[in-house]
Amino acid sequence: MRRGAIVALISIALVVAGITTSIAYFVDWLPEQASEERQGMDLVFWVTVGICIFVFAIVASVSIYAGVKFRVRPDDESDGPPIHGHTGVEIAWTAVPTILVTIIAVLSAVVLAQNDSPKGDPLRVEVLAQQYAWQFTYPEQGGIKATSLYLPIDRSTKLVLTARDVLHSFWVPEFGQKQDAVPGIVTTILITPTKTGEYRLICTELCGLGHALMRTRAIVLSQGDFDVWVDDQRKAAAPPPGGEIDAKGIFTANCAACHTLSKAGTSGQVGPNLDELSLGAERVEQQIRNGGGGMPPFEGQLTDEQINALVQYLTGSNG
Repeated sequence: MRRGAIVALISIALVVAGITTSIAYFVDWLPEQASEERQGMDLVFWVTVGICIFVFAIVASVSIYAGVKFRVRPDDESDGPPIHGHTGVEIAWTAVPTILVTIIAVLSAVVLAQNDSPKGDPLRVEVLAQQYAWQFTYPEQGGIKATSLYLPIDRSTKLVLTARDVLHSFWVPEFGQKQDAVPGIVTTILITPTKTGEYRLICTELCGLGHALMRTRAIVLSQGDFDVWVDDQRKAAAPPPGGEIDAKGIFTANCAACHTLSKAGTSGQVGPNLDELSLGAERVEQQIRNGGGGMPPFEGQLTDEQINALVQYLTGSNG
C-alpha cells in the first residue's frame, strides 16, 4: 500500500476515534457511582468502550477511504478486477479480535471475583421479592423488617434473595450489582456502599401488571445513623413491658415505602393512598395478614398484637 493511502487511512481513523471518544467522554452515560463493586464494573465498561472505538475507527476509515478512492462512475457496469485473499490480513483480523475479546473476558473474570469477595464481616440482609413489593429482614439485628433497604456505608452487605411467586430481579443502578430472585432458589450478591444517600431500587424482570410499580429505596447511612435506625425499629417491634405498641413505628417500618398516609408523614406511591381508606377493620386485618393484590402478607412477620395495633391505627377503631 502506498504511503499516501496509509496516511489517509490513519487520518480518517484518528478523526473518527476523536469524534466517538468525545461522545463517550462528554455525554453522561452512567448513573452515579456509589459502591466499590461499581468501580470494577465501570472499569470493564470503559475498557470495552475503548476497544469498540478502536475497532470502529479502523473499520470506518477503511470503509470511507474505499468508498471515496475506488468509487466508479454511475454508468460503469463492468466487473471489478479479480483478486485473491490476503493471508496476512486474514490472520490479523482473526488474531486481533481474539486478543481484544480475551482482554475483556479476563478483566471481567477478575472484577467478578473481586465483587464476590466481602470487605470484612458482611452485614446479612434477607431480601424477599413478590408481586409487587420488596421486603428486607435483618436477622443479625433481631429479625427487624423494612420495606426499604437500609445499609451502613463502607461495610459489605450480603443480600440473600428469594422470591415468593415469580421471577424478579434486584437492581440499584448506583450500586451496579444485579441479581435475580428466583422461586425455590436462594441467590446472593455483595454490595459495599461508598456514598450516603437515597437510591432507586427497582425490579428489572417483567413480573406482571404491577412490575413498573415494584420499586422502593436503598438508603445508605453512616454506621452511627444505621445503628440508631436499628434501635428505633427494635423499639417499634418490641415495646417495653406494660407500654403501648408503637403502631406508627410499625407502619413506618413496613408500609411507608408503598403507601401515603398523612398522619404518619409518608408519601409512598406503589400502593393505594391510605388517607382514602374506606375498608372496615376486619377487611383491613385480612389484607394485612394475608396480603393480595400486590401487597405482601404480614402474618408470621408481625405479632397478633402488632397487627391489631396497626389495624386500629389505620381505621381508628377500638377493636
